[in-house]
Amino acid sequence: MAEGRGVAILVGAGDAIGAAVARRFAKGGYTVCICRREAAKSQALVDELRLRALARTRSASMPPGSRGSEIIRRRRKQCRADEVCLFNAGSNVNKPLLDTTEKLFFRAWELACYAGFLVGREAARVMVPRGHGTIFFTGATASIRGGKGFAAFSSAKFGLRAVAQAMARELGPNNIHVVHLLIDAGVDSEAIHQRMRAATGIEAKEIPPDSLTKTSSIAEAYWFAHQQTKDGWTHELDLRPSVEKW
Repeated sequence: MAEGRGVAILVGAGDAIGAAVARRFAKGGYTVCICRREAAKSQALVDELRLRALARTRSASMPPGSRGSEIIRRRRKQCRADEVCLFNAGSNVNKPLLDTTEKLFFRAWELACYAGFLVGREAARVMVPRGHGTIFFTGATASIRGGKGFAAFSSAKFGLRAVAQAMARELGPNNIHVVHLLIDAGVDSEAIHQRMRAATGIEAKEIPPDSLTKTSSIAEAYWFAHQQTKDGWTHELDLRPSVEKW
């Protein structure tokens, strides 16, 4: 394992995608900083990674999105070697249009779009003077298609995709690689298993193999994009199982 490759700060890093990315980048030699609203929930992961790469947690409470930028500012003061920043926060809100309140709509945008802008901007403030770095944004099917009941979530994810594109075009000449990973699939995670059980009664063991995208596959996609040479960068990469309709 390579040592001392820098810091990977993961904002909105829960037990599914965030944890998988943490494991992959720790394996690759990065010091991992896990940021989530309830940092104590990541203690087992911190303990797991401690021998391979120092993992530090901070409570990432968003919204308000301004706290997201404060997390990055703190990292700037502690360690100026940030190489990677992942923004993975978002709330998959599914509400009928007539039940979607102004507060819910604004909160979905604030968490998934506004906070992404703030975190990306602060990461850029670290990376631009140094002339290199990678900024990741996690997208979803809702980033490109507004579905029934997803007016709030889709608008937020559409907006985050636009932020990522604008950042990629502006920061690319500064050698900052901005990547939007569009996950057009159900993620093989406990949260999705519970949702499927509630909706259909299907237990996790009954789900057909490879019909959900594994979090380790998502982490490998991020790792792949980060390793690309600057003459062949990918900005947007979409992932889905072979059986997914699209």
